[in-house]
Amino acid sequence: MNFEVVITCAVTGAGDTVGKHPALPVTPEQIAAAAIEAAKAGAAIVHCHVRDPETGKGSRDVALYREVVARIRAADVDVVINLTAGMGGDLVIGPDEDPVKFGGDTDLVGALERLPHVEELLPEICSLDCGSLNFGDGSLVYVSTPDMLRRGAKRIRELGVKPELEIFDTGNLSFALRMLREGLLEDPPLFQLCHGIPWGAPADVGVFKSLVDQLPLDANWTAFALGRYQMAFAAQAVILGGNVRVGLEDNLYLDKGVFASNAQLVERARKIVEMMGARVLGPAETREKFGLVKRA
Repeated sequence: MNFEVVITCAVTGAGDTVGKHPALPVTPEQIAAAAIEAAKAGAAIVHCHVRDPETGKGSRDVALYREVVARIRAADVDVVINLTAGMGGDLVIGPDEDPVKFGGDTDLVGALERLPHVEELLPEICSLDCGSLNFGDGSLVYVSTPDMLRRGAKRIRELGVKPELEIFDTGNLSFALRMLREGLLEDPPLFQLCHGIPWGAPADVGVFKSLVDQLPLDANWTAFALGRYQMAFAAQAVILGGNVRVGLEDNLYLDKGVFASNAQLVERARKIVEMMGARVLGPAETREKFGLVKRA
């Protein structure tokens, strides 16, 4: 069991959740405000995507990231900033008779083109999605090839940013461990075990433990599961020795039929952790534990 737990709040994500929640953060001001509230509730790390303020869809616009980060850094609360670097991997396969006629929602760029906001803003952490994945029941494939991953990991290391290695399935972990052996990642590595995303690793405790059992002994790791499994996996992560992620990116509800805020989800996760006899770490302790470089 982990008795010193880091809570991450994933504030908004990029999924099709606008309109499904009455107060999902969309604008940079809303995203930053939600991140600050989550930090005040006990999150040591805030994981941030940005969205097009007009459409609500996920975006790679550096100006949007710039505003979010500036607002968080100017706030009266300390928090570790974790920016997604996963945008730019969406490939919508065309119809069966013409699969290379890619769909209009395709947003596929190379590894380095996924990093301009990381290059400019230098967050303490950025995500690195460690493999390709059939995403949902349609024709969307998330693309993150071995060549892309090696190129991205190398550049992230050069920037002095800690990659959070997003593990959506068993093969993702195998390749992340390969990158560690190849010297592309610094110790201690930081993993995130992601469950319940169709069609990746299911929200199943047996699968979860099998991934945990393969992690390096010195690794730091966090886990989450989508929807109704969010808090159950928070407790299970602590039991298995890891850290906790909650937030509206992964789950919109506090209770059945009751919409949550990010701060409320953090507060509930914190209560679970503390009722289990563990202590929630602050951002300074998190930086020391995860080997992070604090930014101004």
